[in-house]
Amino acid sequence: MNRYIKTLKKRDFEGAESFFTEETERYELGMRRPITIQLGSEVNEVPPRPPSNGNVLQTMLWSLQFRWFAWNNSPTVPVPPDVRLYLLFYDADQNKELSHSTALNKGRIGRVNLFGDRAHAKQNLVIAVHELLHALTAADKYDLHIGLPIYLDGYADPDKQPRYPQHYAELMCGYVPISPSAKEIPASLNQTLIGFKTAKEIGWIK
Repeated sequence: MNRYIKTLKKRDFEGAESFFTEETERYELGMRRPITIQLGSEVNEVPPRPPSNGNVLQTMLWSLQFRWFAWNNSPTVPVPPDVRLYLLFYDADQNKELSHSTALNKGRIGRVNLFGDRAHAKQNLVIAVHELLHALTAADKYDLHIGLPIYLDGYADPDKQPRYPQHYAELMCGYVPISPSAKEIPASLNQTLIGFKTAKEIGWIK
């Protein structure tokens, strides 16, 4: 994966910047450039893995460990960042599925699991921006038990008639609802939107 990481350039993440520009225009916020992405140098240490089904104490301990990790592994960039995402890339041939990524609002840091090849680059951006919004206090919009989008907050177009199939994913849901019991992963950020409740959670709407 080191070889893939060394090929990454800022332009590989410009789709995320464009996405935020388009969404702030849709919400008529008057922001010319809502986010700017900077690439830090490669970090050789791996952020601590969150506990699997951990209790409150274990989760709190992990949160402290992650923030300590970020304090000691924050690459120098021209402008001090508001949010730091640590991108962990995995070989798609050896990993058919990846464990859930996670982000903390306290400290505004995220641990993001991605596939390390160009074929997954667009979907990688969907995951990374989803975690970025978590760091900005946005909550998930899918049912944690069955994984389906929650109506109406998890729908990009909840008023659509007929309701199904939807054509876009609400970004904090992460899925395009096809029917009441079926969903699809969006192909790219172009197939996602920031819904009303998410916009309110991140301070775009009062």
